[in-house]
Amino acid sequence: MDKAVTIENGFAKVGAGAWLTGRAQPVAYSGRAIRRRRKGWLLRDRSWLELVETSGSARCASAVRPFVTHIPCAAPISAVSAKVLVAPSGARTGAQLVKTIPMSLARSLCVTEFGSEWVVMATRGRTARIQVPEGETLSVRPDAVVAWSGAKPTGFCPKLGVLDMLLPRGPRELMLTFYGPSLVWVEGAGNAETGFGKCRRAYGV
Repeated sequence: MDKAVTIENGFAKVGAGAWLTGRAQPVAYSGRAIRRRRKGWLLRDRSWLELVETSGSARCASAVRPFVTHIPCAAPISAVSAKVLVAPSGARTGAQLVKTIPMSLARSLCVTEFGSEWVVMATRGRTARIQVPEGETLSVRPDAVVAWSGAKPTGFCPKLGVLDMLLPRGPRELMLTFYGPSLVWVEGAGNAETGFGKCRRAYGV
């Protein structure tokens, strides 16, 4: 575990410094916590992450995502922006939208990229770290993806119709395919919600 962060009882505790955090974080802190404007013209993860400067210790946790996973960034890490809990502000190298539905820009997955230090993720379920050997593939439900190191995945659906690309629910059998060599962090997936009354569900939310 990195000395700059301590994981305890579902909380990630950090000291004084500048941190990239999820929304409504930290939940408790000593001293002061000041939110700063994130600089940059095109910040694809702006709606998910904030820049917070703390003068003392701070604790980050999520009631809806109670499981906390520390991921060291010895190699570049791509993390689902909606699941990032806290990371050093200087560790971020960029952000991108990963297309999940083939031939469609709908329901893209917002991903924050980290090139050094570490990132702590908050998930609804326990997280597993899966190594994908060179020449092999791993298929993962989009809502179960937490982070990965390696090539960007591609979306695949065995039966993709026009309505699958237009309806809010998205395809029922959609998977993301990861290519080795890579490391993939996944969590348990929830039951798919369907129908226009539940169309707010989005991958990573």
